[in-house]
Amino acid sequence: MKGKYKAIIALLLVLVILPLSLFLSLSSWLPRVAGYWLPPGSSITMDSGIRLERWAISVPGIRYWAGHCEVAGVKNARLSHPSRWQLDVGELQVNPDCFSSLAGDKTSDDAPLALSTLQQLLPNSWVNIDNLLITPWPQYQGALQLALTPSRQELHYEGSLISTHLILRQQSLEVSALRVTLGEAVPPLELVGKLTLAINPDGIPPEGQLSTRFVSPNIPGPLDVHLHWRKNAGLLNVIEADKQTLLLALPWSVEGERLTIEQGLWQWPYTGFPLRGGLALRVDGWQQGLENMTLSGRMNMVSEGRAGKGNAVLNIGPGKLSLLDSALPLQLTGEIKREQLILYALLRGQLSGTIIDPLFTFHPGSLLASRGQVNEALNIDDVRWPLAGVRISRQGIDGRLQAILRARQNVLGEMTLHLDGKAKNFLPYENQGLWQWRYWGRGLFAPVQAKWDVQGEGEWRDKRIQFSTLSTGFDKLEYGSMLVSKPRLHLVRPLFWDTGEPQQLTGAFVLETGRTLFGTGGSELPPAALTFTVDGRTPADFQFKGELRAKAIGPVRVSGRWDAERLRGEAWWPKQSLTVFQPLLPADWKMEMKGGDLFAQVAFSAAKGQGFEAGGHGVVKGGKLWLPDNQINGVDFVLPFRYQDSRWHLGVRGPVSLRIAEIRNQFRVQNVTADLQGGYPWDERNPLWLSHVSADVLGGKVIMQQLTMPQKDAALIRLQDLSSSELVHAIKLKQFTFSGRINGGLPLWLNHPKWIVKDGWITSPGAMTFRMDKDMADAIADKNIAAGAAMSWIRYLEITRSWARVSLDNLGEMEMYATVTGVSRQNGKSSSVNLNYHHQENIFSLWRSLRFGENLQSWLEENAALPLVPCKKNDLVCEEKQ
Repeated sequence: MKGKYKAIIALLLVLVILPLSLFLSLSSWLPRVAGYWLPPGSSITMDSGIRLERWAISVPGIRYWAGHCEVAGVKNARLSHPSRWQLDVGELQVNPDCFSSLAGDKTSDDAPLALSTLQQLLPNSWVNIDNLLITPWPQYQGALQLALTPSRQELHYEGSLISTHLILRQQSLEVSALRVTLGEAVPPLELVGKLTLAINPDGIPPEGQLSTRFVSPNIPGPLDVHLHWRKNAGLLNVIEADKQTLLLALPWSVEGERLTIEQGLWQWPYTGFPLRGGLALRVDGWQQGLENMTLSGRMNMVSEGRAGKGNAVLNIGPGKLSLLDSALPLQLTGEIKREQLILYALLRGQLSGTIIDPLFTFHPGSLLASRGQVNEALNIDDVRWPLAGVRISRQGIDGRLQAILRARQNVLGEMTLHLDGKAKNFLPYENQGLWQWRYWGRGLFAPVQAKWDVQGEGEWRDKRIQFSTLSTGFDKLEYGSMLVSKPRLHLVRPLFWDTGEPQQLTGAFVLETGRTLFGTGGSELPPAALTFTVDGRTPADFQFKGELRAKAIGPVRVSGRWDAERLRGEAWWPKQSLTVFQPLLPADWKMEMKGGDLFAQVAFSAAKGQGFEAGGHGVVKGGKLWLPDNQINGVDFVLPFRYQDSRWHLGVRGPVSLRIAEIRNQFRVQNVTADLQGGYPWDERNPLWLSHVSADVLGGKVIMQQLTMPQKDAALIRLQDLSSSELVHAIKLKQFTFSGRINGGLPLWLNHPKWIVKDGWITSPGAMTFRMDKDMADAIADKNIAAGAAMSWIRYLEITRSWARVSLDNLGEMEMYATVTGVSRQNGKSSSVNLNYHHQENIFSLWRSLRFGENLQSWLEENAALPLVPCKKNDLVCEEKQ
């Protein structure tokens, strides 16, 4: 009896201890046993033993190997059975690069399991993976949940860039949500649809439809994408949602190992440059995986402009795309036409590298070129971009970058520009890499028939753009009578633009010129230099500051700002002696600056649609100017102005003011005043007023109250109390003398078709005396007895009343009608005299000669006539003369 109990106890111990020991040693024998069902060359390992918890089993780590490549790794797995089997995994990491190392049984003739068979093998279970990581794409990691039953399988995936929710019922797969984030500034891509899966999971679903809507940054509205197929053929359409415009139609079919797209159509109706074309593509071995597929195809692009139709063709392959090493030849040939501009392409190259990191290399002979009319003014004769050897990858552009441009501009002239440089991992939109360049060129500036040239060097390194050297200029600038010799712009400090945050732009320039000649009289501005610096954020937002010097002239300090829309600035001319402007006065003028000061201030702005505007004032104090026959002293001049809409507005906050203390000529003029206000050029809406004109001259005044342009009424010049004796003395007449005062009024016209002065008048407010030189009177009497007798009556004449009417036409012809009444006193005798005369002469010639005496003497000899005076009784001489 006792032996029987011992046997039973021993058997129980074996039944308990043996499973327990097997379970505790699971990590050592399970991988060996599992190896019988794994593909050859693959195995599993466990980091540590399995832990038994309450109602659950935990495995710290399991790794699946293909040779020495880790295909997958599981961390912190826990299996439980609350109401159905539940597997919780902390992390599952999968490496697709190891799939190629998995060797399958290629000799097996077993038919693949049907989808329904696989579904029936699924237990009622949940699978939760906290972090699923596919090693080539770590940015798409996320959490995966599976809810599995034989009749319904549900998948939910949630990551930062991708999320989806799929439901499979038998052969019907419903994509209720698929969301992919393509970038921060790009709206996410969302896909929904239904499809029917094939009976065998490795085949194409026999029918289905998928649709999505997404927004492209280059297209103004959302796009709808629809994919329909049945059996082995289908259609992919891309439609602009708002206008229902078909942008892409790709009919496709599958036959065995070949996927074919035939008679595909596409169009691009945007940016004012419509393009369209066809597409054909063939994929051989598409079921053998990406590494074994062969691509070949053809795509054309049709454009149309004023120069006609253009057609460019892209030939694809034959070649392959690969996760490891692609080899796909590409060739683009043809032309694209837009308006009157034609772009030619002859581009050959090969796409290599991986799909994730592709590399395209241009083969020898690759060239982009263009010619034609850009607009009505600019015509491109030829522009070329040689691209042989240039490589483009995700890291950037590598190789030699060149450009050659020959162009003509209707107004500005012709130009030839060259650019040559080298790039290394250069990505301009990412501010990454290096592009070093040098540039040179020449041309003709047609408006002034001047030749120009430019040359320099620079580089674009990461976030910094630098112009190391720059030199550009003209051989001359000639405009009208002005000639500027050899103006040239240099960099005196490299121009840097840091495009990072904060952005910064700095640099310094100098604009130098040789002598500037004005006309042919010898007026010149000495060699000048404008030195200025720029400081700001970008080429569209910077401030500038500098100064202009021309030997002794200046400095004129300049500062301002450019904000991409408007140029604003100010210029200050500090107080400076007028004598520095002596070189500006032609030598043949024989004019010398003797003194005075100048200072000025100007604010200016320029913008598109506004043009150039400026406003400010200039002041001259104590100016002194000497000429051979004149001296001008005490010149005070104030010029407030505004320039806008191609018009000068003078006297904005006060009139333009001219004050001259003294003008010394043949006669002395003092206290000259004049005010100017209005627009120039003037018109009816913007008249110009000259007012308060006055001068002290010949012991009296000359006054003009107002002259308005355009002129509708004559401007009256008033003569007040001018001394006739001072006038005779000033012009140094020796043949006669005058004494007495003169008043008058001269109606002045500046735009009359004939007259300068029309019906002016001159009179004397009081008595005047006229005395003729004895030698002059005797000479007249000797030549003409009758004239000599008349002269005897006016050798000394006391004028009691005088009046004259004066007119002057715009050719200088003066006509004067005068009446003089007075008393002649000769040898103690008195006789009344009434003198009427008409005088006509070119006043311009008269003033040039200033020989008043000789002219008057000749006139008197030929035209003098006195009224008849009754002879006294028995005066035979008198009667004989009459």
